[in-house]
Amino acid sequence: MDQIIIYKIILCAIVFVVTLGAAAYMTWGERKLASWLQDRVGPDRAGPFGLLQPIADGLKMLFKEEMIPTHSNKWLFILGPSFFMLTACMTGAVIPWGAGFTIDGTYFPMQIADINIGLLYMLGVVSIGVYGIMIGGWSSNNKFALLGALRASSQMISYEVAMGLALIALVMLTGTLNLGEIVAQQDADYAYIVYQPLGFLIFLICAFAETNRAPFDLPESESELVGGFHTEYSSMKLGFFLFAEYINMFISSAVMASLYFGGYNFPFQHELGLEGNLLSAIQTAVFLGKILIFIFVFMWVRWTLPRFRYDQLMNLGWKVLLPLAIFNIFITGLVMYFTGKL
Repeated sequence: MDQIIIYKIILCAIVFVVTLGAAAYMTWGERKLASWLQDRVGPDRAGPFGLLQPIADGLKMLFKEEMIPTHSNKWLFILGPSFFMLTACMTGAVIPWGAGFTIDGTYFPMQIADINIGLLYMLGVVSIGVYGIMIGGWSSNNKFALLGALRASSQMISYEVAMGLALIALVMLTGTLNLGEIVAQQDADYAYIVYQPLGFLIFLICAFAETNRAPFDLPESESELVGGFHTEYSSMKLGFFLFAEYINMFISSAVMASLYFGGYNFPFQHELGLEGNLLSAIQTAVFLGKILIFIFVFMWVRWTLPRFRYDQLMNLGWKVLLPLAIFNIFITGLVMYFTGKL
């Protein structure tokens, strides 16, 4: 038991460090991708190929002057970005990062919390993440920040409905809310993108909206709201808001890879003749590769599509995605009934 507890603490630390490191270098990757799409150079001064640019940005944030508006609520102003950052990191606890390792006869799973209601936990943590934005925007005592916070809350609530309904169809198919079991089922069968292409498309669009990524970045629309909910923020508190967006993107990519693309499983993995810890290490590398592909899609869309108007954003959520998600549940139920899976 002591071994497992120590291992879980170490795994928590590793996942936390990897998540922060991935988020930091996603900023470098996005700048390089944007420069490639726009025929520019991108970061190239801090270190070879600009690889030290994320470290330079972090140090700049740390040493910038700390400013708190006179008429703001000081404690809530500090709590907002901290809470948003906390909820961004919490979701990674239920993601199975690999099949697990065996050391001296003891099995160590690559999942921090293997709980039966993993999907509900994930949706719950995502839903309370909006409080960080709302607290930060309201406590700033700034009209632009408040409008950005209101936009964020209505946007995230609206798209969480369609996201939850898209997952209901997947739960009907799998019969479980446990992420580890869902990934394991895709080892013996096809990845669930084959059975739930519409559900995946709905989930992907909702993930863009939940992470406030373009073309859904209305809460921080600089052409309308200066900077949106973080207009009054500076120094590392602004860094927390910006950093949490990349963490959410990393975790969303991991969730989509787990639910619809087999997680750490890959085709013909058992035909290679590999087993044990070597196979587990390759599976973890494959899972990280799938995450990188989704991150590329997030960045590609941002630098390709223009921002929606706010009425278009809400119409898409309520009048298009919500009916499609209900239709997907109906079709999934019909198919399961006629194939004898109900």
